[in-house]
Amino acid sequence: MLQIIGGPVPPNTDHAVSVSLPTWSANVAYEEGESWVTNSMQCGYPRFFIHPIIQELAVEIVRRFGSPNSDTAMLFPSTTTAELCRSFMKSRLPVEHHGRIRITSFSPSHETDAGFPTTTLLLSSVIYPKEFAPIAKQVWQHTGNGISSRRGEFCLGALRSGFLVERKSQAADVALRRICKGPRRYQGRDSISGTARTDGNHNQPRDLSSVGEAQDGKEYVQFIEERFGRNLNVSLADQARLAVRRRIAGVLTADVELSEALQETSREGRVAGLTEADVFLYPTGMSSIFNTHQMLLASRGQLKSICFGFPYIDSLKILQKWGPGCLFYGNGSSEDLDDLESRLQAGERFLALFTEFPGNPLLKSPDLKRIRQLADKYDFAVVVDETVGNFLNINVLPSADIVVSSLTKIFSGDSNVMGGSAVLNPHGCFYHSLRETFAHEYEDNVWAEDAVFLERNSRDFASRIEKINKTTEIIADMLLESPLVKHVYYPKLNPSKPLYDAFRTQNGGYGGLFSVTFHSTEEAIAFFDQLEVHKGPSLGTNFTLSCPYTLLAHYGELDWANSFGIEFGLVRISVGLEEEADLRDRIERALKAVSEVGA
Repeated sequence: MLQIIGGPVPPNTDHAVSVSLPTWSANVAYEEGESWVTNSMQCGYPRFFIHPIIQELAVEIVRRFGSPNSDTAMLFPSTTTAELCRSFMKSRLPVEHHGRIRITSFSPSHETDAGFPTTTLLLSSVIYPKEFAPIAKQVWQHTGNGISSRRGEFCLGALRSGFLVERKSQAADVALRRICKGPRRYQGRDSISGTARTDGNHNQPRDLSSVGEAQDGKEYVQFIEERFGRNLNVSLADQARLAVRRRIAGVLTADVELSEALQETSREGRVAGLTEADVFLYPTGMSSIFNTHQMLLASRGQLKSICFGFPYIDSLKILQKWGPGCLFYGNGSSEDLDDLESRLQAGERFLALFTEFPGNPLLKSPDLKRIRQLADKYDFAVVVDETVGNFLNINVLPSADIVVSSLTKIFSGDSNVMGGSAVLNPHGCFYHSLRETFAHEYEDNVWAEDAVFLERNSRDFASRIEKINKTTEIIADMLLESPLVKHVYYPKLNPSKPLYDAFRTQNGGYGGLFSVTFHSTEEAIAFFDQLEVHKGPSLGTNFTLSCPYTLLAHYGELDWANSFGIEFGLVRISVGLEEEADLRDRIERALKAVSEVGA
């Protein structure tokens, strides 16, 4: 398998959300900023690597509205998200520098062929001196609120063509935010024909006539596939957003197989009465976590949060850097819950407990039932990230107030679009106050074209999950039997399996993610380098994807990660849709390389 360092994963994908780092040494070089890797980077995981198209747009904006020799810019989809960046930068800089950070926003010069009215804000930039870039980059990485590469591509062309101009009145922008107050019906508008774009190798979509009405005598899906090129029709994208929200809620599905899977889940108690009005979409999974935290602060006041279990790193950074801080329980153990209960009994109050089910990369499940009991007794919210488990395998919503997820992962699968969601439990004790807060504060910042790709990619996610579940279970059991392997981390094989099973659906499995460690770093390197699958960040892809997780996620804090059992030589594998026999052969060849190191 030929893998080009710094190339998109999958190959030939303009807006890929993973990047090829095919060897252990390439990952180390990436983390250390060595030019033989960094100069080859065509793309990267979007929150860590700013896409070249976005970089080009930032340069164009600074050339027109800043000082090219001294300034740079970070780009956001709204003035609200831009102001969050500016406020964060001001909080970390002396007051004499505050005036050097400014926001410039852009909207169409007139009604465009894409259907955007002149009142629509398409882009907001924070322009600042280059030496402040590391501070701005924290906002980009942690919040996930930055613009997508597709939005950047559209805005770059529109700016150069004169269709995108500076908005003079910043004060009016707040009134232009698109507030989500529940399900809406959208009326499509005609758009002039354009050349259809493709992104990677995709099959033609199946019919989705149940989602929208016919346009120009054609079904909605055919219309959107043929016309959704450089000329964006935003009203059609609204239909895609609605379909995604309904799909997550389990109300509307694109095919019979998915419908039956969701109906089964609903019967088991995902939450009766859940509708698309309780589902809120975000441009990334991290954005859904960041904004959920912001909504809770707005709804419940300035209280510390709890981060329970070893988290995806940016989740912890959000709680630490925005708001009053957090109490961190990195082991997520029963002893940690004992300590938390003692604090609560002593009168400490908290905003919310954030946890992942199961955790990443050790795939350990927290005691969610006990957490729920403590939350009910001591008045704090429970936020569960179900990305790794996914809602067809597990039902965590009844024990949560908000469930967040990265739709970039298994929901999409194609590794060519970012997305996130936050789902409110309609029976949660904070539901009404949260709905009111969301009604006033929520912004739908999902770019039109991204919404269409997300909807299209997710139509068959139930059948994909079923296949991936089965293959992963076989591969994990196979590795467990090998004496070359030190440990396999997988929900089925962990001591926390009963905690996972308590929320597993009747037909649900244990997911497509596992981690493996070896008896030495040299053996881990041999295994990773020999493993013939795609290598890069992310998970939940339709193809098997592996990375040296600790190296890639915690290179600057290895001792800290190791203190929570996250070994440096840990290799994480996200299983895809390959045939089980094929993947087994690849694993066996990689294990053979491990045995040769031992010899």
